Amino acid sequence: MLNLESKRKDVIVNAALKEFAVKGFDDASTNVIAKESGMSKGLMFHYVNSKKDLFLFLYDYCTDMMNKEYLDLMNFNEQDIFEKLRQSYLLQIELLQKHPWIFEFIKIMTATTKSEEINQELEARGNEEQLICHKTMFNRIDESKFREGLDVERGKQFIFWLNIGFTNQILEKIRNSKMTDLDYNNILTELDGYLNELRKIFYK
Repeated sequence: MLNLESKRKDVIVNAALKEFAVKGFDDASTNVIAKESGMSKGLMFHYVNSKKDLFLFLYDYCTDMMNKEYLDLMNFNEQDIFEKLRQSYLLQIELLQKHPWIFEFIKIMTATTKSEEINQELEARGNEEQLICHKTMFNRIDESKFREGLDVERGKQFIFWLNIGFTNQILEKIRNSKMTDLDYNNILTELDGYLNELRKIFYK
C-alpha cells in the first residue's frame, strides 16, 4: 500500500477509513471498500492480504499521520489556551482535507472486535502514546489571563467540553457533505468567532 501512487492510495485509504469508522471492524465490508475505491475486490487484495491486514495497516498509518502531521507540528509550549486550540484545529483541518474520516476511525481503533486475533494486535499497540492527550493540551497554560475569581480548573474543563462540541460539529458537517462542498475558510471564520467569544467569557 505504501508503495502505491499517492492518489490511488488515498482513495483506498479514505474508502476504508469511512467503512471501518461507520461500521466497525466486524461489520465493515471489503466489497464496499473496493467499490468505493473504484476497483475490483481482487485488485484491492493485490495490495492488502485481508480485511484484518487492511485494518491494521490503517491503524499504523493513522498513528503515523497523527504523529507526523499533528503532534510533531503542535507547539505545546504555547501558553495561551485559545491560541493552542486554534493551532490544534488548523492542523486537524489539514488532516481532514486529506482524510475526512481519520478522526472517526481513531475513535474505533481500540474497540473490542469479534476477532481475537485483532483484539490481541490492538492490545499490543495499546501501550503506544495517546494520539490526542488532554493533559498535554491543557497543561502548561498561562493561567494569569483568566478572570479573577474564576475557578481555573473548572474553566479549563468547560473549554475542553466546548472543544469537543465544536470538533463534533465539524465532523458532522463532513459526514453530511461531500468534501468538495465543504468551505474550510468558513469553518475557520466560525472557529475564530467562537474562540473570540470564549476569550471574552474566560479572560480578563
